[in-house]
Amino acid sequence: MKNFFSAVRMNMWPIMGILSAGLLFASCMKSDDDNTNPPVAGLMAFNLAPDASSVGFAISGNNLTPNPLGFNNYTGTYLAIYPGSRSVETYSYSGAELAISQYDFEASKYYSLFLVGTDTSYEQVIVNDNLDSLSGAGKAFVRYINAIPDASVPTVTMSVNGTTAVNDNAAFKSVSGFVAIDPGTVTIHVTNGGNINASRTITLEQQKIYTVLLIGKPGASGDSALQVKYIQNGAIGDTAGRAGKAAAGPMN
Repeated sequence: MKNFFSAVRMNMWPIMGILSAGLLFASCMKSDDDNTNPPVAGLMAFNLAPDASSVGFAISGNNLTPNPLGFNNYTGTYLAIYPGSRSVETYSYSGAELAISQYDFEASKYYSLFLVGTDTSYEQVIVNDNLDSLSGAGKAFVRYINAIPDASVPTVTMSVNGTTAVNDNAAFKSVSGFVAIDPGTVTIHVTNGGNINASRTITLEQQKIYTVLLIGKPGASGDSALQVKYIQNGAIGDTAGRAGKAAAGPMN
């Protein structure tokens, strides 16, 4: 991660657009003889709440997302934030607070923030992605989050080229760790034998890192129907490519 965070510190203006102009200006007021820049962490945010159509995220009162994120949208990359104990707020663009929590972010670490829930009952799930720990030549790396709001504990399976690589029982809000699997065609299936049943086949490439998102609302149709989505978190050895300006958009 050293290369990414060094690059962020050398180019704080475009990366730190998540912070207020005053705070950013103060942080960048360095003398010519002082090349020290503040450390940062990386945060990627997702709206996985099927009936939250327009939400924003803020860190200690500073907007992380300059534009609202609809359901099935995310920030598109890891965005730089200052480390330490921070208030994490999710709000609707109508002005209502949806969820708030406190989290201690470490410098030079990557995190994911998921808004989950439905029917005005929302929660934030924040996880350290532990990207530094991933290794395995010729492998792809994949994890999942079960963001389907339901009291059951569905089974999540991933079959790689016909061989089962993941077979878990995953309650609502479960986030698995990344696992190294053979790249190729992966069939993902989530089911509880009743009102949850969704599947999808995707292709994973070696040395790339993915998150599978199990989303939607049981019994719903249209955009809120059960779906299997995925995003690429980055690639092993490509730390500089994991951060940048927000390029928010829908998940794959």
